Amino acid sequence: MIDVCLLNGRAVSLPISEDTRVSEVKVAAQQQFGLPFLRLTKGGRCLAPSSSLRNDEVRPGDTLQAVAEAARLAATQSAFAVFTGGGVATWGDPDEGGDSDFVQGELQGVRLIRGAGGAFAAVCDGKELGAVVAWGDWDAGGDCFWVREQLTDVQDISASKSAFAALRADGTVVTWGDPDAGGDSSGVQSQLRDVQQVCASSRAFAALIEDGSVVTWGDPFCGGIGVDVRDVRHLAASSAAFAAVLGDGSVTTWGDPFSGGAGVDVQEARQVCEVVATDSAFAAILGTGEVLTWGRGSCGGDSSRVQHQLVQVRRVAASYAAFAAVKADGSVVTWGDPNCGGDSSEVEEQLVSVAEVVAAEYAFAALLESGRVVTWGRAHLGGDCSQVQEQLQNVLQIAATSGAFAALRSDGALVTWGSRDYGGDSSAVQGLLQDL
Repeated sequence: MIDVCLLNGRAVSLPISEDTRVSEVKVAAQQQFGLPFLRLTKGGRCLAPSSSLRNDEVRPGDTLQAVAEAARLAATQSAFAVFTGGGVATWGDPDEGGDSDFVQGELQGVRLIRGAGGAFAAVCDGKELGAVVAWGDWDAGGDCFWVREQLTDVQDISASKSAFAALRADGTVVTWGDPDAGGDSSGVQSQLRDVQQVCASSRAFAALIEDGSVVTWGDPFCGGIGVDVRDVRHLAASSAAFAAVLGDGSVTTWGDPFSGGAGVDVQEARQVCEVVATDSAFAAILGTGEVLTWGRGSCGGDSSRVQHQLVQVRRVAASYAAFAAVKADGSVVTWGDPNCGGDSSEVEEQLVSVAEVVAAEYAFAALLESGRVVTWGRAHLGGDCSQVQEQLQNVLQIAATSGAFAALRSDGALVTWGSRDYGGDSSAVQGLLQDL
């Protein structure tokens, strides 16, 4: 027998043999404690779920410490990843991040995962703090071999469609992936000091410097052109344009004018708190709770149809060509292309007490405060969750690829729906969740 103890002092005794795997002890402890994900340690050293107790020198009578962990979701265009500090499980298109077998041995102490169009990048604290492991389409950032020695003390990662930019603790930036989509920052590397935020359009990056200036690189037609802006507080991006919130609460934009880069409708905007974007339009939440939109009208840049309803808005989600605003009373207002979720009238009565809304490219999923889920948009691309509706209870988190959704429940169960080609079928990894 061995004892497994939580930090609060609760303990259970479990039978073992020399060949018992750590994952077996972990699953048994999870069942005894009623917790979905645990990380087992001995003397401060994390035990790998795939290892055996014999290899980790765990003997009868020993005591293991168990730390409860929250699982999180990440997504590329057509693949998902669910992860804890103890491991990662992936599914969906194997060529775009759905197959992580090749790097499983390196995914230790995973703190963060970001997805580009066809690849994942994970920040790991296992072998070295802030190290990065990438997988998926090599041409889209799935291989960071050439810059791996520079990828230490990474705090955050941003992604364009086919490149990554890692922000290090010292304020410098390391990039890799498609050089034409921002994967090559050598031309501005000397300027990338004291960086506070990195933001990405589909093929370019913009870095916010501590002094309020901005440095850009990547495709000039997607906003990767030199800009002279000052007193910037926050950055946002559509597919081919950037928007900067300034210190006085106004907004300035640059990039493709047909993707919201012209900014003619926002020059007088004030009290802007947050900006989000569809493919070709922006929506700014003002301090008053109102919403201001600009860019291509058919992609959500024209909100005149629902403008009178856009009051007391607390957050906005964006699909490919539509917006969904969650109001303070928990109701939802949608506009933009109906084929991308811009019309939620069929489920309007169900959209009450909404906590948050998550967007795929052509559909939305609303997480209610009750833990239930309501969807709308293109049915086969995630807009119809009727086949799994009864499983969508006590949901804590939702993530989306281009055409599917994944939901994590409080009991650790994973529920997916939408197109199989975009990760809507997670049956292949259900048995792997116990190893996380």
